[in-house]
Amino acid sequence: MNPFNSNHPIRAWFINRALDHPYFNIILTIGLTLTVGSGISFLTIDDDMMAMLPKDLDSRISWDAVQDEFGSTEVVFIAFGKKGRSIINSESFAALWDVTAALQERSVIDEVTCITTMSRIDSDDGFMLISDLQPSRELNMLEIERIDHYLNQNPSIRKRVLSRDKEYFNIMVQPLADIPHDVMRNTVVAVGDSVLSDFEVHYGGTAYITGSVPALIRNDISVLLRVGLVIMAMVLMINLRNPFAVGLVFAVIVQSLIVMVGFMGWMVFLTGSESFHFAIINTSMPIILLTIANSDGVHFITKFFKEIRIRKDTVKALEVTMDSLLVPIFLTSITTIAAFLSLSLAPIEQMMGYGVCISAGIGYAFFLSSTFLPAAIRIKKWNMNSKAISKASMFENMISYFGRLVTSNPRSILAAGTIIAVVGIYGLLWLNVDVNIAGFFKPGTEFRNSIDFIDQEMTGTMDIRVRVEGPIKSPKLLKEMTGLQQMLEDNSKVTTSFSIADMVKQMHRVVMDNDPEFEMIPDERDKINNLFTMYSMSGDPDDFSTMVDYDYSVGLVTSLSRVMTTDEIVSTVDKIENYTQGLKSVEKASVTGMMVVLRDLVYLIVESSIISIVASVLVIGLIASVFFKRILWGVMAIIPLSVAIIINFGFMGLAGISLSHVTALLASIIIGVGVDFAIHYISQYRRLAGRVEKNNLTRDVIDDVGYPIMLDSASNMAFGALLFSAFLPVQYIGGLMVFAMISTSIGTLTFLAAIAELLKDHLLEIDT
Repeated sequence: MNPFNSNHPIRAWFINRALDHPYFNIILTIGLTLTVGSGISFLTIDDDMMAMLPKDLDSRISWDAVQDEFGSTEVVFIAFGKKGRSIINSESFAALWDVTAALQERSVIDEVTCITTMSRIDSDDGFMLISDLQPSRELNMLEIERIDHYLNQNPSIRKRVLSRDKEYFNIMVQPLADIPHDVMRNTVVAVGDSVLSDFEVHYGGTAYITGSVPALIRNDISVLLRVGLVIMAMVLMINLRNPFAVGLVFAVIVQSLIVMVGFMGWMVFLTGSESFHFAIINTSMPIILLTIANSDGVHFITKFFKEIRIRKDTVKALEVTMDSLLVPIFLTSITTIAAFLSLSLAPIEQMMGYGVCISAGIGYAFFLSSTFLPAAIRIKKWNMNSKAISKASMFENMISYFGRLVTSNPRSILAAGTIIAVVGIYGLLWLNVDVNIAGFFKPGTEFRNSIDFIDQEMTGTMDIRVRVEGPIKSPKLLKEMTGLQQMLEDNSKVTTSFSIADMVKQMHRVVMDNDPEFEMIPDERDKINNLFTMYSMSGDPDDFSTMVDYDYSVGLVTSLSRVMTTDEIVSTVDKIENYTQGLKSVEKASVTGMMVVLRDLVYLIVESSIISIVASVLVIGLIASVFFKRILWGVMAIIPLSVAIIINFGFMGLAGISLSHVTALLASIIIGVGVDFAIHYISQYRRLAGRVEKNNLTRDVIDDVGYPIMLDSASNMAFGALLFSAFLPVQYIGGLMVFAMISTSIGTLTFLAAIAELLKDHLLEIDT
């Protein structure tokens, strides 16, 4: 076979390699895929959202300090009972005893807080008598009434263990430190479901939600991605009309995914860095790589079919296809890789691993498109009379419309695109950041109903904790803690709060003949010291371990609340911080809790996304300018990309879709797809410039690249299957992805094409 001659020796080498040694190329790529893919065995999944926070972040520092001093503060709530029936009965107390015993037997659980494990403080001739609140499994009516009476006397305790209507018991389950949330969640649910089968059971709490959400999202996406892939295959099959061609596109996709995940595992093995753990932010990686790898395959196959239709020869068609596409596919890969590597500038360490690993997948997709794909095409005997080759497809017949539209109305198209972009900018003003994790789930689903029940009927799902440093036994400080609790409970979302100050007030009331008027902080420190001394004589001082440290220098104020929006969290935290600054006896106060952590995490992800968008646009523009040797071409490469980002996020603002740690990653999808379309358009424009009549240039470019762009977009819209997810953020990703495909593809074939048409004379001048 005569070697193919090209203006570029590297391009010629790839072409001749694919044509002369196809079987070697196929074996090489499959072997490399399996080798790198074997790293999957080292893949580490980490659902701990805390690990994504920088260690020098204030809320992270406070969080770590609280965990070290008081143990894990993340809890799973179990609420059980029977609607319309009082829980204050012997059967329910027996069940409470059984589930408590079963939970305490589990090695991952540190502490269980409920009626069964609580102590009661009674008066005994001016002294304290400490005993079990529930003394045994089997209770007579007198013992039940005694418990009920005690809870009525101590409303702060009752709020934590009973629903308002006394129809449900509440159990707070605290894990050991460093126990993964999913392990904790699964353990508690397994116990609750087995022991409490005769009752209505609800679960909640931050550990339950954060332990459930990542796995549920991954499973949901996994199922729906399969549906999306089936739809993608159908779209490709309808247009390509050749099973082998569709199989080749999927071969590129699957091998790229295997290498990306395997590479992630190898990086964990070789570096030990947590940056390469598969975390919740990595959920979008398969979708992004799918769109990019699909694009490479679609562009190659459609170009080959067009050329073989003209030339009636597989080898010649492959030569022309590779000669025209290797450079633009390489350029789209390089610009996209550079965009994702810019994530290393983000404040979240895991974003660096995210960028590196997805870049590896993108690079491998290009490698497959340059070696495996042409080699597989080369060994296939193509039927020249098949519909796939002899007749234009549905999308091909539609493309000429865009060419006529742009050439006849470029100014109108530009004006319309500008108006849409302005509307998008207006929509950005309405875009808000929100991390309402209960809002992850559609109303009416079992999971959402359970969370809503805990929120509405019990203590609430979320927590805010204030770590207080100072002389905890000081009357002034304890009174200030009481004032802080009152300030917290003035918030309508806060259901209850508790601290060591509550225990001091209760003990003081008890030793004063249980007179409610004496439920207060004593004015003398000696009296407070005596209260703790008396308690230790018949009780266990470790009963206070979740409220104060061993030397009484650090106290913890815990407030439980219903789910808050991000704005409500920000407002609440600001009020707490402002309030604590005025406390004279408190040496230092810091605010933490899962709500604060989630707020900071979302803000960091949004910040990372903004950094990524800005850096990506600049890097893509720079690379395109250098490669195409003109700044103007670089600017034109980022125009449709920038407009698509504005339109999509503006639409989110107008539609009331909040920016979260899931939806913020939509920018990565837009960048990955948008730059591909723009680069292919510009490359073909420059390639045809001077070869075709000037007046026909725009139409010929659209005729050549319009079909693969439309087919690529249509097939990727198959991931609109994510709209059927049970998780609202995933639904949003599905719907917004469809919107992104439409905006980037049509925007390239209209807005970018119109700009090129209007600047045609100047563009042709600078390229000659």
